[in-house]
Amino acid sequence: MTDQLKRKLGTPLLVFYGVGIMVGAGIYVLVGAAAGAAGIYAPLAFLAAGLIALPTAATYAELSSRIPKSAGEAAYLMRAFGSPALSQAVGLLTVVTGTIAAAVVLQGGVGYLQKLLPWDTQILTIVMGAVLTLIAIAGVVESLVLAAIFTVVEVVGLLIVSYVGLTGPQSVEWATTPELAAQGGFSGLAFAGILAFFAFIGFEDLVNMAEETRNPERTMPRAIYWSLGITTVLYILVTFAAVRTVGIDALGQSRQPLALVFETATQKSAAFLAVIAVAAATNGVLAQIILAARVLFGLGENAAWLSVFTHAHARFGTPVLATVLGGVTVILAALYLPLISLAELTSIFLLAIFASMNLTLIVIKRREPDAPYCVHMAVPWAGLLLSGAALIMSLVWV
Repeated sequence: MTDQLKRKLGTPLLVFYGVGIMVGAGIYVLVGAAAGAAGIYAPLAFLAAGLIALPTAATYAELSSRIPKSAGEAAYLMRAFGSPALSQAVGLLTVVTGTIAAAVVLQGGVGYLQKLLPWDTQILTIVMGAVLTLIAIAGVVESLVLAAIFTVVEVVGLLIVSYVGLTGPQSVEWATTPELAAQGGFSGLAFAGILAFFAFIGFEDLVNMAEETRNPERTMPRAIYWSLGITTVLYILVTFAAVRTVGIDALGQSRQPLALVFETATQKSAAFLAVIAVAAATNGVLAQIILAARVLFGLGENAAWLSVFTHAHARFGTPVLATVLGGVTVILAALYLPLISLAELTSIFLLAIFASMNLTLIVIKRREPDAPYCVHMAVPWAGLLLSGAALIMSLVWV
């Protein structure tokens, strides 16, 4: 065993990792909900959500450049406030939210996988979770290469849907009365923007790979911005294609909106999207297992009761015990916990973490103005206000 992770990652693999986390399985459902709220203006909701996420992404970019540690959020808070208890609490909250998210995605992935492989649900959950845990143990490069392959599959699926939607026949609403197709006016667009914002969650996970990244002071900011930019363009394309092709009511009520877009535009089966959904779910689960392991590794460096997780395998260069714990916890959560109710809390937790990270950067910048990568002080203030407003709105709606 060793106490050091191996620095093997560059910008391309990190970008694939970031895009894969953000695209995930959620966009395959979220398009319909956003269209139901904002009508044909749903693409604007995704554009607005990307712009809202940008200040917080920039905050993470500077923090990861200043403090390139595995348990990113915990390390940042420790630098700003010097409180081990607060640092550990936020770090463990990051692990919990990641575990819940992975368990929810694992459940969804197993549901799609059963259409291709009709096994018992529990058996599929255990097998899928165990295989992904073993992959995460095998090595960070191997894990992220597989994640990159899954990301390509996800993106190809979105591009196919976008192409057929943009080149196929227009819906009656789009062709005749587009100005009337906004379902809820400004309030509908605002609600769709909040929904769309959750589709961008994932860029913050990148910072927990900092100790395995070559030249993280330069690489992490680039990876965060590229991931956010690519994802924003994809979301706008696919949402525009959806509202152009399918009637707003049908789109808003569909549980498989992108499949509906493909079938409406081509009059052919969209069964292949089930395979893509499995790839998206697999990517999401793998990413969260990797995340949880790195956060535990980083927390163990400053907390004696978690120090057992600070060992990396000499050959694989990965935190084996932390990865096994993360994988087992995800499997058990997927099998036995009431994940729907818990999943509603993850977005609230993440928004609270986002607000705290922006506040953290404000405190650090006042004491230490110089850094390898710097953003203007207005950026974390904007991120604090925007994430705080989104948190309040989420608390009201939940």
